[in-house]
Amino acid sequence: MKTRHLLLGALAAISAAPSAVAQRYVKELTFPAGADSITKIEMAGQLVANPQQKAWQQRSLTAFLHFGMNTFTDREWGDGKESPSLFNPDSLDTDQWVQALKNAGFSMVILTAKHHDGFCLWPTATTEHSVKNSPWRDGKGDVVADLRSSCDKYGMKLGLYLSPWDRNAECYGDSPRYNDMFVAQLTELLTNYGKIDEVWFDGACGEGPNGKKQVYDWLRFRDTMRRLQPEAVLAITGDDVRWVGNEGGKGRETEWSVTPLVPSIFSYSDSINSSLGIDAMSKDLGSRSLIARADKVYWWPSEVDVSIRPGWFWHEREHPHSVKRLAEIYLESVGRNSVLLLNVPPDRHGRIADEDVECLWKFRIWRNRNFRDNKVGIPGSKINTVVLKEDLDSGQRVESFDVLGLVDGKWQKITSGTTIGNKRILMFDPVTVDDLRLYVTSSRGEPHASITGAYDVAMPLEQVEYKPDYPAVAEAPVLSMVRSGKNPSYLFEFKNPQTFAGFAYTPSVDTGQGCMYRYSVMVSDDGHEWTEVPVVGEFGNIAANPIPQQVVFDKPVSGRFFMVICGENTGRSFVPGIEEITLLAPRQG
Repeated sequence: MKTRHLLLGALAAISAAPSAVAQRYVKELTFPAGADSITKIEMAGQLVANPQQKAWQQRSLTAFLHFGMNTFTDREWGDGKESPSLFNPDSLDTDQWVQALKNAGFSMVILTAKHHDGFCLWPTATTEHSVKNSPWRDGKGDVVADLRSSCDKYGMKLGLYLSPWDRNAECYGDSPRYNDMFVAQLTELLTNYGKIDEVWFDGACGEGPNGKKQVYDWLRFRDTMRRLQPEAVLAITGDDVRWVGNEGGKGRETEWSVTPLVPSIFSYSDSINSSLGIDAMSKDLGSRSLIARADKVYWWPSEVDVSIRPGWFWHEREHPHSVKRLAEIYLESVGRNSVLLLNVPPDRHGRIADEDVECLWKFRIWRNRNFRDNKVGIPGSKINTVVLKEDLDSGQRVESFDVLGLVDGKWQKITSGTTIGNKRILMFDPVTVDDLRLYVTSSRGEPHASITGAYDVAMPLEQVEYKPDYPAVAEAPVLSMVRSGKNPSYLFEFKNPQTFAGFAYTPSVDTGQGCMYRYSVMVSDDGHEWTEVPVVGEFGNIAANPIPQQVVFDKPVSGRFFMVICGENTGRSFVPGIEEITLLAPRQG
C-alpha cells in the first residue's frame, strides 16, 4: 500500500497572489503595520519553533512527579504551616521512579521541587522549610540530587517544577523581597543539579500573610533560567510551552502551535488577550479569523498535563486510571499535536506504587502492540487508524484534510481532520485499503505533510471501577436545599439524628459556572444552634482539576441538620446544586 499526497492545485483557500514572504520566522512574529488578513495567514505559515521547542515537541511523553509535604498530609494544596518533621519517607528510591518510567517509554521526568506549601525538597539556603529540617536521612537528604543521579544512571532528562506561590514564606506578598528569594531558589536548582531540560512555573498566586498580593517578576525568572540553563524550555508561565487549558488529558481537535494568545509572562497579555476574546482555555486559539485580528503570533505548542490518579499527589484511597483511560488520553494528547505530561506520584514510602508501575507497563505494551505493525506499503490491509505528521521545519500549515482509501478499486474518504502539526492520530471504522492518499483541502502556504503510519488499533477493554471509601447516609433527608446569597450553602435536614463521617463533593463542571473552592461545615440538632466541624476547608486545585472531592472528618459527627457553606468559589456566576453533595456515613465493621 503506497501513500500519495494529493494537494489542492492552487490552494485557492489562501490566495492566488505571489508569496509576500519567503523567509522563516522563529518563535514569534509581529505582522507589518497595515498587513491584510491574507498576508497575515501566509506569514503565520512561515513561523517555526526554535531548536529547544522542536526537541521538546518531539519527545511526546514526559512524566510529572508530584511528591512532597502533601504526600504525607493527604492534601492537594498545603497551607505552609506543616512541620518539616512530617516529611519522612522510609524507603525513598529515585532509581525505582526513573526505571519504571523509562521502562514505560518516558524520556523526561519533572519533579515538584517546591509546591504551594513552600516545602523544598532540596536543602536550600533560602528557607528553613525544607528537607534539611526533616528527620529524613537526619536532615542530610536531597531529593533533587537523588533524582539527578538516577536520571544520569538511566539516561533520563530532568525537569523541575518550582511553585511561584509560597504559602510558607513570610515575605510572600512583599513583591521585591519574595522575587529575590524565588530567584535565589531558582538559581540553586539551575546551578547545582546538572542539565535541566524543562522548568515548569504555574501561575498560582494567592494572598500573602500580610494581605498583599504578590506581583511576580516573570521576565526576571525567565532571564535567570536562560542564563543558567539556555537549552531548557520554560513551561506554562513562560513563552516556550503552553498549558492546553485543562487537566483532563485532552487536547483540542484543532490544536495550533501558532497562536495569537499572548503568553502570561508578558505584562500586557491580559489586555491583548481580552481584546481578542481568548484565554488559555478557549476552544479557538489559531483560526484565520483570530489571526486576522491579531498584531502578533507565537510558536507556543501545547502540553497536556494529567495525573494517572484522580489527584496529583498520592492518596491511599485513590487508584490509577485504567489502561483504557490512558490509551484515550494518549490519542487525545499526543495524537492531537501535544506533548503528554503524565503525573505519577510517589507514595509515602518514597516509591511509585506497584499498581501504578503495572499500569504504566500495560500502557507501554498497548502502544507497542498497536503502533508496531505499520501497514503503509502493504496492499489489502485492514486499518482503523492513521498517523500524520507535518515537517516542523516548514511550520504548521495544514488547516483541513481528508484521508482517502482505495477500497475495492474506488477512492473513498475514510476520515478527515483539521490541524496536523507534530503528530495527528485519527481512528475510524475498520476498512481494508490497497492505497492511501492525503488530500489537503486548506493550507497556509504549501503544505509539507504526510501519512507516516496506518494501523489496526485495538483499544483496551478493561475499565477499572472502585467503590467509594465510605457509604452514603442511608436515610433520605426530609429537606435538601441550596441557600443563596454571598456565601451559598447546601442544607440537609433529617427526621432522625444521623452520624456523618464526612461528605463528597462532585462539581457540576458542565455548567461552566465554577465550583466551590473554600468551605466550612456545620451540624445542628435543632437547626438553631450550630457547631462547626473541624475541616481543612479548601479544595486545592479544583478550578483546573474539577474532580470529585471527598472530605472525611477526624471523628464522626452527629445531628439532624448538616450544612456545607461555600466561602469562596472559582466562577463569576457560580450556582451550586444540591446534587453535588453526598453525605457519608461511617464504615461498618
